[in-house]
Amino acid sequence: MAYPVVPRFAIFGSGAFIFTRPMLWAWLVVVVAGYDTGGYIFGNLFGKHKIAPTISAGKTWQGLFGGVMFAGFIGIVAGLLLLKNSSYATITLYLVACCAGFFAFLGDLFESCLKRNAKLKDSGALLPGHGGVLDRIDGLLFAALVFDMVITFLR
Repeated sequence: MAYPVVPRFAIFGSGAFIFTRPMLWAWLVVVVAGYDTGGYIFGNLFGKHKIAPTISAGKTWQGLFGGVMFAGFIGIVAGLLLLKNSSYATITLYLVACCAGFFAFLGDLFESCLKRNAKLKDSGALLPGHGGVLDRIDGLLFAALVFDMVITFLR
């Protein structure tokens, strides 16, 4: 039952970056949205090889790769726009964004596994057609946990 309590601690816990560094939080939200968008586009255009068809039938290796690469690209662009006075190098932004994209994928897959085990199609009815609120933030929960550790390490 640590999910989603542990990731929420990273977001809202003591010294959390959402309050201490709001532009980093905005950057992460944009990067995870970039992963979702890139994964969807690349998966639809090039997706042939399924990752885990019994857990999430739509996820492909091509979508994962495209999503992570797109998250990296979006991370650089968003970093230049949101973190103007930042000392983060472009390569650091790219690598951290790619890692955030990969962990967003893991969060997405984990939430799909939870739904599959509970025999649910959606995680709620608040956002019809989107699979529920948890489907919109599942990647962000995992990415935020890892991102908080990275930011703590880089300080």
